Amino acid sequence: MSFKKSQGVDLSLSSTEQQTKINEVRKLIGPALNKFPTMCSDASILRFLRARNWHTKRSAKMLKEALIWRLENKPNMIRWDDIAKQAEPGKVYKANYFDKYGRTVLVMKPGIPNPYSVEMQMRYLIYCMENSILDLKSGQEQMVWLIDFEGWNMSSISVKVTRETARLLQDCYPERLGLAILYNPPKVFESFWILVKPFLEKRTYKKVKFVYPNDVDTQKVMEDLFDMEKLESCFGGKWTHDFDYVTYSNRMREGDKMMTDFVISGAPLPSDQFQLSTDETTSNFKTSHDTSENHPNIDDIKQTD
Repeated sequence: MSFKKSQGVDLSLSSTEQQTKINEVRKLIGPALNKFPTMCSDASILRFLRARNWHTKRSAKMLKEALIWRLENKPNMIRWDDIAKQAEPGKVYKANYFDKYGRTVLVMKPGIPNPYSVEMQMRYLIYCMENSILDLKSGQEQMVWLIDFEGWNMSSISVKVTRETARLLQDCYPERLGLAILYNPPKVFESFWILVKPFLEKRTYKKVKFVYPNDVDTQKVMEDLFDMEKLESCFGGKWTHDFDYVTYSNRMREGDKMMTDFVISGAPLPSDQFQLSTDETTSNFKTSHDTSENHPNIDDIKQTD
């Protein structure tokens, strides 16, 4: 995979054409965008453009709504102690390995019961998304979702959680998902999948792959993507250790420290530091420590409507 492809750059547009689109989005939003250093890099704006098929007005609208959402919900300020209890069963967790393309891996086990409200479940998912993005290195901006269906049945279904998960992923984290692997879903899942598909945009739907342990062709997907020595046995790998909550807690606390450092610095995360152009007239990459730029408000964005 080339560097450009790992960044999700659409090769159907030249770098100059893409930069023109980026500049159009910046112009539509106005100076307020510079108050969001984690959202104004080329890499970030490109994700919104790709999500809206390079339509600049739709992309700018989507980006403004995402900025307002971040101001209202402060996703990068959620910390481990805020959501730690939800992590205990190992229902959703960030794996301690990457795939072969350097993408963070988020493991999900929908068959494990979840007694928490939809709002609390979404808050935990937001934390996991932010922490997974934090781990991405420069040159990679997407993650993989590994979904294990062991223990899943019709009683596991929550249409509201599914709908909210799709909305969160597509509206607030566009193009952050590189691949979603549904591992060994039962036959009964097919009827639920028909219900779920309308929630998914075509771009998201095309990223979903079904993998079955007894299907050599689909199982090869796992071998091509992962180091089988590190991959959990529930996904056909050789790692047999169970989820260790204490060890995981320590990892997440270290991640919290890193996130705090980035918030204080006002710098984009590594995966957002990719720039198409180094020309200062077309690139607004900033790492300013000016507190006025690190503390924007909703009116800054709404005034651009």
